[in-house]
Amino acid sequence: MFTFLKAQAASMVASAVDFLVTVLVVELLGVWYVTGTVTGTITGGITHFALGRNWVFEAVHRTVPLQAVKYLVIWKGSLALNASGVYVITQYGGLPYLYSKIITSLLVGFFYNYIFQKRYVFK
Repeated sequence: MFTFLKAQAASMVASAVDFLVTVLVVELLGVWYVTGTVTGTITGGITHFALGRNWVFEAVHRTVPLQAVKYLVIWKGSLALNASGVYVITQYGGLPYLYSKIITSLLVGFFYNYIFQKRYVFK
């Protein structure tokens, strides 16, 4: 249970980085919200990998390249789910992109990221 709580804390930090970058790219640079979502997801993913490896799963005994490749495989799925989820909810649900991003991030985080990182990337 403690690992799950640490994973959620790490996800919150990574999500804060993700959302900050997304908002800066969309609102300040005027970039399309899906591109902003992808940019934010990339920066959040890098942050989350570092926290997951070093703090959450304490998996520093394995080589970084092997973990990075595994993380990248799972992360690509996360990126696709996040970008498409934000697009679908915004375009067809009529919600502002930030609300769509929150909903999508929570769903992907709980039902995809945590499970695959624990069982595959950092096991």
